[in-house]
Amino acid sequence: MAITRPTLDQLLAIAAQLNMQLTHEQAASYLDLMQPSFDAYDLVDELCDFVPPIRYERSSGYRPSAKENPLNAWYYRTEVNGARSGLLAGKTVALKDNIALAGVPMMNGAAPLEGFVPGFDATVVTRLLDAGATILGKATCEHYCLSGGSHTSDPAPVHNPHRHGYAAGGSSSGSAALVATGEVDIAVGGDQGGSIRIPSAFCGTYGMKPTHGLVPYTGIMAIEATIDHVGPISANVHDNALMLQAMAGSDGLDPRQAAPQVDDYCSYLARGVSGLRIGVLQEGFALANQDPRVADKVRDAIARLEALGAHVEPVSVPEHNLAGSLWHPIGCEGLTMQMMHGNGAGFNWKGLYDVGLLDKQAGWREQADQLSASLKLCMFVGQYGLTHYNGRYYAKAQNLARFARQGYDKALQSYDLLVMPTTPITAQPHPPAGCSITEYVARALEMIGNTAPQDITGHPAMSIPCGLVDGLPVGLMLVARHYGEGTIYQAAAAFEATVDWRTL
Repeated sequence: MAITRPTLDQLLAIAAQLNMQLTHEQAASYLDLMQPSFDAYDLVDELCDFVPPIRYERSSGYRPSAKENPLNAWYYRTEVNGARSGLLAGKTVALKDNIALAGVPMMNGAAPLEGFVPGFDATVVTRLLDAGATILGKATCEHYCLSGGSHTSDPAPVHNPHRHGYAAGGSSSGSAALVATGEVDIAVGGDQGGSIRIPSAFCGTYGMKPTHGLVPYTGIMAIEATIDHVGPISANVHDNALMLQAMAGSDGLDPRQAAPQVDDYCSYLARGVSGLRIGVLQEGFALANQDPRVADKVRDAIARLEALGAHVEPVSVPEHNLAGSLWHPIGCEGLTMQMMHGNGAGFNWKGLYDVGLLDKQAGWREQADQLSASLKLCMFVGQYGLTHYNGRYYAKAQNLARFARQGYDKALQSYDLLVMPTTPITAQPHPPAGCSITEYVARALEMIGNTAPQDITGHPAMSIPCGLVDGLPVGLMLVARHYGEGTIYQAAAAFEATVDWRTL
């Protein structure tokens, strides 16, 4: 099917958009010269797209009823059976709803995407199925994945499994809630500012944000390529390590990956922490909204690691705060340019594109007023930086991110792990319907102070449950060197083996 050629008036309008003035005679000449290029477009249009084959049968599934979905944690239910044997044989999985599962609707927590059905499976989906897992459906996530709370998801907030009406954390809200309730064994989450670790902290699950690029992001709706991460959420450390083992490694389709170093993660689980050097990150306890009860629970957990033989001492990494600040120009300008402008996925890279998703995403402009306040805020900041400063602050922030990484790397030359609270607070109540923009956004972003920095630096970081405050879970975060996930699992497993966090 031939693409529609521009008219003379359309070309004149295009030239005006590019701040060029053409006479009608010049425009006519350019129209003639453009035809060979459009002939090439016709050829592209006629050819079949390059997409991965779908290897496992599934149905399109169904939207669960309120009775079947009391936490609003499911977006769609289906069942996809993987291989008969493998690392994950017998394990059930929920996928965050920004992850492509062919033939099953994907909404990304946002009404503008409702009705979109992916045409191929994300790489992590294929790898989980190859490892023997059974996928039970798509877990609700926050509006375009831009909230650490769980009140921004369309069509309804996700409830904390420990207390109805409270945040499950975001943006992988449904993923953590479903694991916490035992509806699935494991779940896949995404993390650009803490979206695996925050819901894990709030719900009492184990959430690993791997090293940037360790797990391929192919087939997952992006926010900003330099901070996009995907990783496992589980009810215990062993399943988390198994799941990362199944998902990690290059797929040849994701430019975020540069020769990732895959390890045998389960081999670390019985090593114990005797002799491990642990630095207690002082900046991680100094956030303005730090709840002292949360800090006390985390310090108690650190003391248990010390009693198990770890060498523990305080350490200062001023770049932790720098990395948190760098998130704003990188995250806001990056998501505005990559996700919301143009084709919704960005240009100048050799990743695998979902052409159908690009077409669907372009329709957000028709429902722009319905975008969440947290997304609008980031878009306003990003658009201002792009239009008034030509993206120079995004560019400089990316340069400065190297200093932030160096700060962590320097500390991790002396320590095997850095530890701090995952979030400074426990789960908070959902804001009431009709609340102010200020309250809505506060509930979406108030918990990201310790989690966003590692998305900028790319270091692996995991939240593990370490106790309760007023009946709500508290998360301890472990940070390691790039590709040091095994060391994180080593400490997490040692802590898990010695105490039931629900009694702390």
